[in-house]
Amino acid sequence: MLAVEGLTKSFGGFTAVAEVDLVVDPGAIHAVIGPNGAGKTTLFNLVTGVLAPSAGRLTFEGQDVTGWRADRITARGVARTFQNIRLFREMTAVENVMVGAHCRTSGGFLAAVARWPWRPSRAERATVRRAEALLELVGLAAKRDVAADELTLVEQRRLEIARALATEPRLLLLDEPAAGMTPTEIQDANRLIMKIRDRGVTVLLTEHHMSLVMQVSDRITVLNYGRKIAEGSPETVRRDAEVLAAYLGADA
Repeated sequence: MLAVEGLTKSFGGFTAVAEVDLVVDPGAIHAVIGPNGAGKTTLFNLVTGVLAPSAGRLTFEGQDVTGWRADRITARGVARTFQNIRLFREMTAVENVMVGAHCRTSGGFLAAVARWPWRPSRAERATVRRAEALLELVGLAAKRDVAADELTLVEQRRLEIARALATEPRLLLLDEPAAGMTPTEIQDANRLIMKIRDRGVTVLLTEHHMSLVMQVSDRITVLNYGRKIAEGSPETVRRDAEVLAAYLGADA
């Protein structure tokens, strides 16, 4: 589904991502791990068009998307969440999800001026129903009309996932989806990620909670100082001496 070839991003004399190769298979949950500063979020920013690569190539479903703008990549079928939550905090939960659906809604000037001002259009009603269904999926149906800034940290992370899913992605990037969660909440996040994959969405995630990574991932890529140092199944990565020493600890 996604092929990353020789991807590099430099900021002046500092190289954040260096010649990374990565292949994400359709229907997989693929994790990217590494310590702070390893280049994980920069890699996500490159894949989603937030940053343009200094070198290398990105291919999504066989199409070269290198250097595409973020909105164009989203419309193509790639969505993401952020390590630092970026919600419209004064909007309600359902409104946040509806904003995410913008790139999949139809309409125009004539449709806008022809509708009755007090009566939502058919497209608007469909968008609301879709947003409500996604809130149900992530366990926030009861918080439909609650402002985003009144939600807990865990609820806000779930709302970001619902908003990303509203773009109808085929590939979803999750940046630290379990950050700040308790062990019980991490298990809930685990089940939600599996549920999303079971709905036909391929998942690429980065996460520091190794218990979650090892449970949900089909394949893991390990970065260190912007370079790929290991890749394989959870069991392969778990046994890799360099990975054990650098990330998981000798007793992992």
